Amino acid sequence: MESIQAIKQRFEIIGNDVKLNRAIEKAMQVAPTDISVLVTGESGVGKEAIPKIIHALSHRKHAKYIAVNCGAIPEGTIDSELFGHEKGSFTGATATRSGYFEVADGGTIFLDEVGELPLTTQVRLLRVLENGEFLKVGSSQTQKTDVRIVAATNINMFEAIKKEKFREDLYYRLSTVEINIPPLRDRKEDIHLLFRKFASDFGQKYKMPTIRLEDDAVQLLLKYRWPGNIRQLRNIAEQISVLEASRNISAATLNGYLPNASDANLPAVISKEKKTGDFSNEREILYKVLFDMKSDLNDLKKLTLELLKNNDSEKVQEENEKLIRKIYGKDNGEDAFEENTPMELMQLPEPKVERHAPNANYATSQEDKYHFAEEIEVEETLSLQEKEVELIKKSLERNRGKRKAAAAELGISERTLYRKIKQYDL
Repeated sequence: MESIQAIKQRFEIIGNDVKLNRAIEKAMQVAPTDISVLVTGESGVGKEAIPKIIHALSHRKHAKYIAVNCGAIPEGTIDSELFGHEKGSFTGATATRSGYFEVADGGTIFLDEVGELPLTTQVRLLRVLENGEFLKVGSSQTQKTDVRIVAATNINMFEAIKKEKFREDLYYRLSTVEINIPPLRDRKEDIHLLFRKFASDFGQKYKMPTIRLEDDAVQLLLKYRWPGNIRQLRNIAEQISVLEASRNISAATLNGYLPNASDANLPAVISKEKKTGDFSNEREILYKVLFDMKSDLNDLKKLTLELLKNNDSEKVQEENEKLIRKIYGKDNGEDAFEENTPMELMQLPEPKVERHAPNANYATSQEDKYHFAEEIEVEETLSLQEKEVELIKKSLERNRGKRKAAAAELGISERTLYRKIKQYDL
């Protein structure tokens, strides 16, 4: 059996981190078996090297090795890509096609970004893992396949299971053995080593002298958090190799290529749980409540103004009481206010109304403006709804059915008027 160092040289893996060595060691141990393996780690850490090691050291090494990026295949065609389809099974299926599981029979399939698989495809994959059977799209004939599956993901699988985006039974079938690749920020001793390797490769590729980092630049390199991991480090090494005229790179120069480098030595703030789903619904409900409240207030102001113009203070008092009962839940069967509630709490302030001449019937004292008789006897009363219907009808008749003009006269929006017309079937 080859040593870890020999495997690193063979697959061009650079680094001496303990966690990295442990991941390679686990891959070497499970390779001779047919155990399903799940490779986990952040994006850009180099997870694709593990399935290559497993395939190369297994008894399947002479059969096919197929790598599939599950996140790059559209949901509507991924079943066809993995399992194949029959002619005429869907629009555009002009011929029978073999899927990856049929082509790779006897070999290894690497499912990268397996967490992106649709739930329907997850059910098909679970069947392959359990008994090696699958169905082509549009076929009723079961086919057998002997394929070793190695999957990889950069998402938190337990969070995906909790949100019902990934099947729990499939997760446990895939992760018989789980191999985790550490992020680059946890492999500080390997960062400069990797940068020098990339700088050397790009110097040869572009036929330019190899760039070298000064001491202060090396320190900045090690302090940076590298959210993009090895992929980001490689890209920055390539940028500097091509763009910088000087081959000696200072910290100031390197800083220009590192996004948010000033925050590199600060701890990362990682949310334990993303709050999604309910917030947007609550916001929509709040908007609806506020809109209805605004329309009710506009109706209330218009109604009160109309009643005051008619100089009927007794009706104003009665309508005020009914409005308060409606607003505070009396119409819903709740006790809006007790009988001994002070009458002052049920009064509404009078809106300002311009008058060209004083009216003898209108109370001018400050006390009479806001207080009315405690007991009112009215032979004929109208409910708020009836009064509202009456006002809307009058306004529509006065404006010859023109809703825009009627809404302006009533002091409400056209949308509110349309809603009221529909509500009262006018």
